[in-house]
Amino acid sequence: MELNTLDLRYVEIGALEQFKPFIGKEVRIGEYSLAVFRTSDGKLFALENRTPHKKGGPLTEAIVSGHTIYCPLRDLHIRLEDGKVLEPDTGEVQAYPVIIENETVKIGLPAITLT
Repeated sequence: MELNTLDLRYVEIGALEQFKPFIGKEVRIGEYSLAVFRTSDGKLFALENRTPHKKGGPLTEAIVSGHTIYCPLRDLHIRLEDGKVLEPDTGEVQAYPVIIENETVKIGLPAITLT
């Protein structure tokens, strides 16, 4: 699921030091529940905090491996860059852009839903 980057507003979610490598952190912004992950190479990724499995479940419980996460609740591997489930399974979750400015982490969310 692609977001239109022209219609995004970047929202501060905390200091870079608050996001530890390999550990998912839940961030709530209005109606959004996001799972933010920091990989071993220092990159940050944000996904909606729910597995794409029909029974759902939080993604913050996932295990980080490289630029993918493994959801032990639903046995799914999900790419952090785009939220797509790796084969042989199917599905996806919404991925959100993350930027770091002056050691502050920001997530791009649709501006229309933040008013």
